[in-house]
Amino acid sequence: MGLSQMVGRLIGVREHVVDPGGGGAPRVPRPASALVVGGGIAGMSAAVVLAERGVAVTVLEAAPHLGGRLGAWPEELPDGVQVNEHGFHAFFRQYGNWRSILRRADPTLGFLKPVPGYPILSADWPTEEFGKLPPAPPANLLALLLRSPSLRLADLRAMDRDAALPLLTYDPVRTYAEFDERTADELLTSLRLPDRARAMLFEVFSHSFFNHEAEMSAAEMIAQFHFYLLGNPEGLAFDCPDRDYATAIWAPLTRHVEKHGGRVLTGTPAARLDRTPDGWRVTGADGETWVAGHVVLAVDPPALAALVAASPGLVAAAPELVARMPAFGRPGPPYAVARYWMDGDVGPERAVFSGVSRQPTLDSVTLYHRLEDEPRRWAARTGGSVVELHAYACEPGVPADELAARMLRELTTLWPEAADLRVRELRARVEAQAPAFTPGSHAGRPGVRTDAAGLYLAGDGIRVEFPSALMERSASTGIIAANHILRAEGAAAEPVRSIRPRGLLARTADKRS
Repeated sequence: MGLSQMVGRLIGVREHVVDPGGGGAPRVPRPASALVVGGGIAGMSAAVVLAERGVAVTVLEAAPHLGGRLGAWPEELPDGVQVNEHGFHAFFRQYGNWRSILRRADPTLGFLKPVPGYPILSADWPTEEFGKLPPAPPANLLALLLRSPSLRLADLRAMDRDAALPLLTYDPVRTYAEFDERTADELLTSLRLPDRARAMLFEVFSHSFFNHEAEMSAAEMIAQFHFYLLGNPEGLAFDCPDRDYATAIWAPLTRHVEKHGGRVLTGTPAARLDRTPDGWRVTGADGETWVAGHVVLAVDPPALAALVAASPGLVAAAPELVARMPAFGRPGPPYAVARYWMDGDVGPERAVFSGVSRQPTLDSVTLYHRLEDEPRRWAARTGGSVVELHAYACEPGVPADELAARMLRELTTLWPEAADLRVRELRARVEAQAPAFTPGSHAGRPGVRTDAAGLYLAGDGIRVEFPSALMERSASTGIIAANHILRAEGAAAEPVRSIRPRGLLARTADKRS
């Protein structure tokens, strides 16, 4: 353990237990059944835990493949089949609950490889490097401030330190009470940062949550700043699979669920949900029905709102859930993913993954031929490269191919050699499925437990009372939903962990209030 991590642990920056698990039999002591609607991270996390404890669980996934926004599927290219994916994801090292699920696929997590560096690119300013900071706070924050080309001593003196204090005093109750009605843009403006520091250090961060800072809750930004930088002993270090998601994650997790008696059905959209005397009935789009004592709805916000709206019986069974859906079901802005197969490569010094600041469309660049086995083999065979471009929060109403072209043009302003590459193949998509974290939305955000017995929610837009986000919140809410079912059926629950629950200087804010 490094000195930074030792100091971090001494001041309380360590893993915290949210739910110790246990509290019952290793397996359900009587027959129990559950339906999980959605086969992404949240749904499969729930299914893994339920199946292991003896619950007869069936997963219903609408798409022909698992994964949701971590999905992967085959693409037919002129020179053979290649696996495409929904987009790059960073597997941060404080994702303890998600990693506990992934250990069912690989107990050693050998398929996760460290990604060296986390540069932020700009056409106007020098590159900012986030990936080589000391891992634990406060050393990582001090190192960032001392070495950042975006912040000078004079800038720190001019900064409004009182406005910056909330970043260091995160509290799961007070932060939302004081800042949820404000926008992240308003908070950043109040800091009086130089434009360069704001763009390179903060705006890139807020875009990573698929929200514009002008439309994102300031409380949510504070919470995620705490979760990713200031509250965990791992800092911003992350890993990524060296194989496609289907091979590394979804195939082995499916085998694991099936080995424990569960079923995983793809291409099976749920169309309606009804209460029955003994539990719940889910009706598929083709009229087929499934019944179970418990249901976990683990789909994205628009799909959840649509399913609830198509289930008239929920007005009586779960009126609070129904009332929350119109606001919750509105997703964040569209995001675009474009994967290019090129006839050459960019410079060897280019990072595997780079964030991008202040380009009109482009937010990140991933060199998949330096990341995963299959693209690496394709590049070695053809002399080409596989480059993925991502816009986290883009202009609505623009076709995917146009967004892809814009991102590629913007890449050439950052990496000029990219202009010399010829596009062999392009697969581009634009979607709007990520949750919105708009100002004032926290109080009305649904949690895992609904107001109907035996009906639970899971996903990265679902409210939890501990620091969590993105893939980790998906896995955490899936496990929590499973735990509710297990305890109701007399079985032991799965442990749930998180990071330090409050900010480094939260006690200072306690004394002021």
